[in-house]
Amino acid sequence: MTAPLKPLKTWSHLAKRRRKPSEYEIVSTNLLWHTRDADQPWDVGHTGFMADWYRKYRNGSPITHPDWNSFRDPDELVYRTYNILQDGQETYVEGLLDQHNAEQHDKGLSAEWAATLAQLYTPSRYLLHTVQMGSAYLVHMAPASTIANCAAFQAADSLRWVSNVAYRTAELGLAHPGAGFGERERELWEELPAWQGFRELMERVLATFDWAEAFVALNLVAKPAIDEALFRQLGLSARRHGDVLYAFLAEAALRDSERSRRWASALVATMSEVDTNVPQLSKWVAKWQPYAAQALRTYAGEIPENPEAVESAIAAVQAFQRQLGLTG
Repeated sequence: MTAPLKPLKTWSHLAKRRRKPSEYEIVSTNLLWHTRDADQPWDVGHTGFMADWYRKYRNGSPITHPDWNSFRDPDELVYRTYNILQDGQETYVEGLLDQHNAEQHDKGLSAEWAATLAQLYTPSRYLLHTVQMGSAYLVHMAPASTIANCAAFQAADSLRWVSNVAYRTAELGLAHPGAGFGERERELWEELPAWQGFRELMERVLATFDWAEAFVALNLVAKPAIDEALFRQLGLSARRHGDVLYAFLAEAALRDSERSRRWASALVATMSEVDTNVPQLSKWVAKWQPYAAQALRTYAGEIPENPEAVESAIAAVQAFQRQLGLTG
């Protein structure tokens, strides 16, 4: 007579640990159904378009790893804790907006600074939307659910700031009805020379299909450049023009950026466990960095009362890449 099987106390991929799995481990690991079979990633239509796409741009990437599911988000965020975290962040931002509205902060801004915001800030919702789209692509193409989750939260962060920029556009338009807020943002995004470096950069990112190169282009080059210019350097200029509200909002956005850099750094560390990956990652950083540097020159060079903006932003992005061991 066959002895009855002893049931597992947890999921098989977590059973080897001698402790109770954490909430993060239970709800975040080994969730992707389309990684079970590298040759047939799409359960329906093994020779269809999507199966071919995954085989070519994910499974066929030059960046490889024997166990992508070993990657862990250093913040160990799950949907529940992410919402708790960002609810607190949004409560803070709403408090800033309410307080400065009560003080009629926007009406106190100079016409010159309002014109700067109309050109260099409110069109940024288009730029931030490209970050959201690039992050969403990584959600679909990542070879492990723990990577996809990080990209999903990054996409949500971007949507959050797209929404806040849109809200501020309406507020600034009420305070400065003749400054063009809410009227020309798309035109400026498409035609103003200051935006064209970032526009070219992000159009190239969105047309990059290999999942690992898309990650490098977005998270190691483009997004750090955007964060340094739009939030840090424009935020510094805002303080010099008495716009403390934008400065505070920029600081709040940079907290999301820091979390993004933490998981990106952790993923690079996982990738670097395979020695042959490092030269390829460095090659991609070298490929994309000139586009980012040009974008910073065209955008940050227009930030008023901040002559150090371009070099400071470029230096910050390069310092981040050096920390990853991907540049000299």
